[in-house]
Amino acid sequence: MAIVVVKLGSSVVAEDSGELRLSVVARVCEEVAALHRAGTEVVVVTSGAIARGMRLLDLGGRPTSIDQLQAASAIGQGRLYRTYDELLRERDVQTAQVLLTFFDMSARTHYLNARRTLRALLDWRVVPVINENDTTTTDEISFGDNDFLAAQVAVLLQADLLLLLTDTAGVFTADPRKDPSARLVEEVTDFEQLHAGSRIGHGVSSLGSGGMRSKVVAAEMATAAGIETVIGSGFEPDVLARAVAGQPVGTRCPGRSLGISSFKLWLKYAKPSHGRVQVDAGAARALREGGTSLLPVGVTAVEGSFDAGDAVDVVTNGARIGKGICNYSSAELQRVRGLKSAEVREVLPRATAEAVHRDYFVLD
Repeated sequence: MAIVVVKLGSSVVAEDSGELRLSVVARVCEEVAALHRAGTEVVVVTSGAIARGMRLLDLGGRPTSIDQLQAASAIGQGRLYRTYDELLRERDVQTAQVLLTFFDMSARTHYLNARRTLRALLDWRVVPVINENDTTTTDEISFGDNDFLAAQVAVLLQADLLLLLTDTAGVFTADPRKDPSARLVEEVTDFEQLHAGSRIGHGVSSLGSGGMRSKVVAAEMATAAGIETVIGSGFEPDVLARAVAGQPVGTRCPGRSLGISSFKLWLKYAKPSHGRVQVDAGAARALREGGTSLLPVGVTAVEGSFDAGDAVDVVTNGARIGKGICNYSSAELQRVRGLKSAEVREVLPRATAEAVHRDYFVLD
């Protein structure tokens, strides 16, 4: 049974004033219900809680302080979910509200628990309606208009399709609202070329926190897990059915076979780094070409403060090689950096041989 994750951005859900675009949300819910009736397992990821709270409070503009953003979200969150619940229940679809934070995706046990919960809901033929828990998150650990959250949800469920709905027809070579020569990019197979050859911006609506760049990065992550991704307009009728059927719509990004495990995708994109470990040229070459573990003897410097089990960036000559989970705290690694394994055991008798094991390291 196919799994489709549908993400609605703030600009799709609400007007700039914060007023809910009820007709748009209702149409999307009708399309979700149609897919559900056809046997597709659908997950909805929605933005718009802050916008809804702004409108209910008649704030007149998006707050800038974290406490006010969280307060607006607390007011709007329940109202926003109730809209989805009522619209889908009218179409005989049961829903469940799921609130996730960055920590739920970056802590492995929380990540697995989220997957089990969502899988149980889908097995019960319930449509999860997911939003970031803005009332407890902070600006340093937020997802960015839920694009990243939607990609993470798609990866953890091994979805067949991720559909990112926004207020433009897809990815353009430039901002079509400012540049009349901007062309729609109908398919993306090379993300590096896309980044180099276009002017994808960070511009957002007055309500959102994402932008087209965050959608492209989300697509890059999902497709690396083999998940086809479509970035399209939430204002186009039948966009869900057309995307699922493989018809031309928006910007389509085919899934890629990179051979990266779900764990390493989680490590690369979701686990935050807490420090940097500098390595010598030999260690860098072994990591890049030999797929070996990083031993303390190859470490030349330790930056930042981190605990054993935290993720760290591994760098050489200022360039990042990749990211890995360190078996040492920063203080411990500082004591044994540059030492051979026998010397490490003399300083830290119970330490593991590897500073970063190859199974817990992912190249950039």
